[in-house]
Amino acid sequence: MLSQNQIAAELAARQKSFSLSRNLYCDPGVYQADLEHVWYREWLFALPACALQKAGDYQTVQVGAYPVIVVKGGDGRIRAFHNVCRHRGQRLCSKVSGNAPKLVCPYHQWTYELDGKLLFARDMGDGFDASKYGLKKVHCVDLSGIIYICLAEVPPPIAELAKAAGAYLAPSGLADAKVAFTSTIIENGNWKLVIENNRECYHCGGAHPSLCRTYSDNPKMTAMDGPNSASPDILAHWQRCEAAGLPSRFVNHPQMQWRLARIPLLNNAESYTMSTKAAVSRRMGQMPFNDAGSLLMFHYPNTWNHFLADHAIVFRMLPVSPTETEVTTFWLVNKEATEGVDYDLKTLTEVWLATNDEDRQVVEENQAGIRSPAYEPGPYSPLQEEGVIQFTDWYCAVMAGRLASQPVQAAE
Repeated sequence: MLSQNQIAAELAARQKSFSLSRNLYCDPGVYQADLEHVWYREWLFALPACALQKAGDYQTVQVGAYPVIVVKGGDGRIRAFHNVCRHRGQRLCSKVSGNAPKLVCPYHQWTYELDGKLLFARDMGDGFDASKYGLKKVHCVDLSGIIYICLAEVPPPIAELAKAAGAYLAPSGLADAKVAFTSTIIENGNWKLVIENNRECYHCGGAHPSLCRTYSDNPKMTAMDGPNSASPDILAHWQRCEAAGLPSRFVNHPQMQWRLARIPLLNNAESYTMSTKAAVSRRMGQMPFNDAGSLLMFHYPNTWNHFLADHAIVFRMLPVSPTETEVTTFWLVNKEATEGVDYDLKTLTEVWLATNDEDRQVVEENQAGIRSPAYEPGPYSPLQEEGVIQFTDWYCAVMAGRLASQPVQAAE
């Protein structure tokens, strides 16, 4: 297991625009450092706000060693707390989701209000001050219908992302959506491999026959050369969408931690379906036409998203172990849409259920090869894997900077 000094040395020795070293994908010490310096310090996508419709609706999220509960209060506000009772540390809620008028510890029935305040603790004596034992808060923000949490004491700035997301997501009307379906799978691969696979479509033609009916694997479709240097068809799509009130051109974080851009689907396809037609007859929010393409949004370290005219697909990735990653997919539709009338669940989900499973297989085979002592880092394609280069540059810069700020460790 590598020490943090050894991890810093591996990062310093890496060859730019090459895949990472075997240890950076496999080593337990690197995994713990990733948790400490990335997952416990960055803003993370937790769930779509519409997953919590009523007061008392909650979902639980496991981030490394931290169990978190995200809950909707009686005032309509969504908050996040450490899912840990202040009495003796029992996990309050063990289910993935549910509804509770109060949060009651199953061990000794300490009872908390939905805003985290301790309401009841039996037989604690006259000097007990309940106000000191509310649930510990986790930073939580609603970015235009997408809930983010941060475990850090002081979270990084999020205002720039909030401004961009507010403008680009507004037409999708996520506040007036509902979750039509949720899928969770475990991919037996390191979380960085899951992100890397997502950040390129070099593999799409050979791995994703269903997706490639509607999604172009042309790398120029998402190349970051600038908002006005795109191909004529993309420029025409942006101009049409922008004229209808849909922000479309690339906007991104300076270090590429996040990006938003609206791209056309192949041959004027309307949605990610086998027929290429809309899966849902009721459009999302104020979307003006069916062939608006897909608004792509990613945010490192744990989410990528597709917002279409008829539905949205949002993805959450969480690390489980050095070589296991949980991927949860939420399909969102207009809250007025009725299953069996306005949409068919199979039609809505089949393309991405297949694509997710195909990606799982790719990632697992990638991890299996990297485990081999024969593995050595290989070069990324500057044309096809620009997004992977951007991700690994971001990851290595963040890790190197945060490791450098740590106290010097004694040699082992």
